This record gives sequence, structure tokens and C-alpha cells, in this order.
Amino acid sequence: MESDIEIAHSSKMLPISEIAKNLGLEDNIDFYGKYKAKINPLNKSKNSHLILVTATNPTPFGEGKTTVSIGLLDALNKLGKKAIAALREPSLGPVFGLKGGATGGGYSQVVPMDDINLHFNGDFHAITSANNLLASAIDNHIYFGNELNIDINTIKFERCLDLNDRALRNISIDIDGKGLKRDDRFNITAASEIMVILCLASNIKDLKKRLGNILVAYTKDGKPVFAKDLKVDGAMTVILKEALKPNLVQTLEHNPVIIHGGPFANIAHGCNSIIATKTAMNLADYVVTEAGFGSDLGAEKFLDIKCRFANIKPSCIVLVSTIKALKYNAGIKKDALLTENVDAVKNGLCNLKAHIDNLKKFNINLVVCLNKYNTDYDSEINIVKEYCDKENISFSISTAYYKGSHGAIDLANKVLKNCEERDLKYIYDLNDSLQEKLEKLAKEIYHASNVIYSDKALEEIDRLEKLGFGKLPICVAKTQYSISDDKDKLGYPTNYDIHVKNIKLYNGAGFITILLGDILTMPGLPKIPNYEKIDIDDNEEIVGIF
Repeated sequence: MESDIEIAHSSKMLPISEIAKNLGLEDNIDFYGKYKAKINPLNKSKNSHLILVTATNPTPFGEGKTTVSIGLLDALNKLGKKAIAALREPSLGPVFGLKGGATGGGYSQVVPMDDINLHFNGDFHAITSANNLLASAIDNHIYFGNELNIDINTIKFERCLDLNDRALRNISIDIDGKGLKRDDRFNITAASEIMVILCLASNIKDLKKRLGNILVAYTKDGKPVFAKDLKVDGAMTVILKEALKPNLVQTLEHNPVIIHGGPFANIAHGCNSIIATKTAMNLADYVVTEAGFGSDLGAEKFLDIKCRFANIKPSCIVLVSTIKALKYNAGIKKDALLTENVDAVKNGLCNLKAHIDNLKKFNINLVVCLNKYNTDYDSEINIVKEYCDKENISFSISTAYYKGSHGAIDLANKVLKNCEERDLKYIYDLNDSLQEKLEKLAKEIYHASNVIYSDKALEEIDRLEKLGFGKLPICVAKTQYSISDDKDKLGYPTNYDIHVKNIKLYNGAGFITILLGDILTMPGLPKIPNYEKIDIDDNEEIVGIF
């Protein structure tokens, strides 16, 4: 079979004007070349069925949520439904790092895949620039006299870059040798507060307000200092003006996809923008969206954070898993994941059970989807099917990677059957204290017994609650490889402690980030990075993205 990028390059795309015309958007888009566009704000409102695609805990290479999401979109349209997907933008970090691109795969892709994976319409660059403008403004204000009386040891806002670079995890700043030395760090752009703000803003006025509310530091007498105090929020809004508009592209089967925003789910909230999701819901009867990594991360944040802010709720949840992920969660090492091993699949089912148990708590109908690889054995697949049948959970197999929409027809039919308006139940109440919120998540989603706080975390919780920020939702940053805070606790760990390392107020975003375990907000590159495979050939075609 051809590589993902070869399939993408050999496909015949429709001009984006035709995709827009089919949606009634021909007078409401800005063209970014022949096959990409940005959508201007819509002045209409329509309800539609929202379908959330999430997953079990993954292997390091991912389990194909995006591939399944695109296949489901194509299959829904094949069945005569008016459907759109609303997905996240890829970050250059994973593209050049370990996982490669993030536009689906095989015959279930969004195109133009190389453009989308590399820079796209400039959204990530705008976010990075707005972020670093604020960081520069903080240091510039201090350099010219520090009128706001900022305590440089309390600066909370950090620089960012859309690449994996472990050398930037810890840096030292010395402003022109004036004795203004401090330690600082970079985050990856997908984990920045500006990324989250773009994804949670409802319009440009709301965007400016959220940017102005970013906590940047405290004064020497303990009062918060915000971005608006530095008079930089207007300029940041100008930088992000075009980036706030969602991007329109298409699948290989010429169905519409809106791609916008790209927060990571292990260190941010892992969902595409509210503007993109609501735009899609205004244009179609069925909207397929995804939330990053396992349901303990992206789906929980989608339901407890994004759905609260946007006043939306899914009609159905698709839980994606793979035979490889189940074996991985049984402790099977990478080299043996492709060997037939029924017992390993049986042992790994506990991880599937953990995510089913978690998602049932939100009171939304569920379909389990096995993303099938050609290395899977029928004996292994039957184990998963029998388990779901026994638990009375709808089960489907997706072969969209190989067959496009035809490989997801059964999934689409089962999703349609399970789409139902139900009351969404949240894991915690906003009136709970910060510790109560986290302890409910720890018990209900991570299945831990105790929460252990560092002294630094307890001090920050006390400060934030005294300042009136305790009623915000929480966004937990932790490993994606386990429902716990320890990547080595695979399967369905219970009766253990989780460890809170630090607390960060994302006041502009409107939530509080809680960092567990050894989570890093600036990833590093692997020993053999994917950038070694990426090149441009004699015909000026990009190769090596997958």
C-alpha cells in the first residue's frame, strides 16, 4: 500500500470554493490558495448531533482517532447524512518528532495533508507570536522601571515555540546585564495559554477580554498583574485576528472538514476551537469531533470544560481502541505487539473497561470502535467483540484506513442508532473547592485512592482560592499512557496515590491547570526523529510525512 502522503498527493481535490458552495459559504470565506480557506463568522444558529471521538490509553504511536473520525465523517455522508468534521490542527512538534502528521491516514485523510501538517494557514505562528509578544512586554516593562512593581520571581507567563526542544525547558534570563536575572522556560505552543484562549474564545471581543485577563505575575505586595495592565492585549488581538477564523479543507472523498486550534490533551485541554465546533454545528446535521489522547484526558476535558463553556453536549461518544493498545496495556513490549497473543488481549481488556466505566459516568451513549490494522488476528478481534457484547456495548470495526468510507459504514450506522439527546453529567461542580474537584477526578476517572500535594502546590491553591479563582474548572496535565500519573501503571490501576507537582492559573482561558507527576510542557525529540525522513524531491514534492 502507498504511504499516506503518496495517497494524498495522488488524490484529486476539489477547489475549496466548491466545498464552500455545497455548504452555502461561497460568499463567506477567505481563500488561502486553491484548496484551503478561512470561514468568516456566521450569523445563524442551528442545533445538530455532536459526536465525540476519544480513545483508550495509547501506544506511543497513537491509535488512529483522527483516521476513525474522518472515516466516520465520510461514511455518514455516504449514507446521505449532512455531516462535517471539526478537528484540531497538527503541531510541528509531533510532525518532526515521533508520531508524524495528524491528518488521518491511508484512504481516510484530510487534504492537502502536507500543507495542513506544515504551517497550515499560519495559526500556530500567530499564536506563538502573540504569546512571545506578551513575554517580551513583561521583560520590557521591568527593564524600563517596573512601574507596576512586579516581583520578577513571581512571573507566571512563559515563552513558547512550536517545536520539541528539551534545551528550552529551563533557561536563564538576564536583561542587558542590569541585574534582572531570573529562571524561565519555554512551553510548546500547543500547551500555551494563548492556544487555549483561541480555542475557548467565542468571538474577537471575547478573545481580547481573555487575553487581557492573562495572569502574568504578582506585585511585590502580592497583587495579581494581568496582561491588560501592560496594555498589550490589543496588539495580541491584532496578531490573532485572522487566526481566530476556522479553516475549511476536505477529505479524500471531498467532504468538508473544519480544522482549527491544536492544544495537546496531556498538558492542555485537547479540543479544537469552540468557534469551529459551533460553526460546524451551524452547517450540518451531524458533527464529528475528537478529543486528544485517552478519554481520561481529552474526553474528560471536552465534557467538563469545553461543554460547560460552549453550552454544548455530545449525542454519542465513540471510544477507539486497537489490538496493539490492548496488548501494550497488558505489558507487551513494542517488538512483540504484532505477534498473535490472545491472552495479552484478554489481559489488556481491563484498560478498555476503565475507559468504558469512566465514560458511562457522563450519561452519554457509547460505541466502541476497534481501529483494525492488517497485523490484527481474527482470534484477537473476537475477544474484544465478545467482551463488548457481554457488556451490552455497541461494537464496530473500522477499516477506513484501507477502504475509506466503506470501511466505516457499520460504525456510522451504529453511531446513528445511538445518537440521543441526554443530560450531560459532570464529574465535579464548579462550586467545589480546587481540592474537591481534583479529588473527585482522582477517584472517578483516575481510580486513585489519595492525592498527595507538594508544598508548592498547596501554597498556590491557598493563594488562588483567597484571590477568588477557586470556582474555575480544572485542567489536569498528566501522562497520556496511563489513567494514572505514572506512565508505567498500565491497564486499570486502582488504589494508588497521585502526586500534584504544581498549580497554574490560566485566567485568560478560564481554568486552572494542575500538573501531576513528571509531566513536561516542552517535549523532547526521540533518538530517531521523524524529521530525518522528511524531504523534498526533485519534483518539489514533500516526502516523509505520515
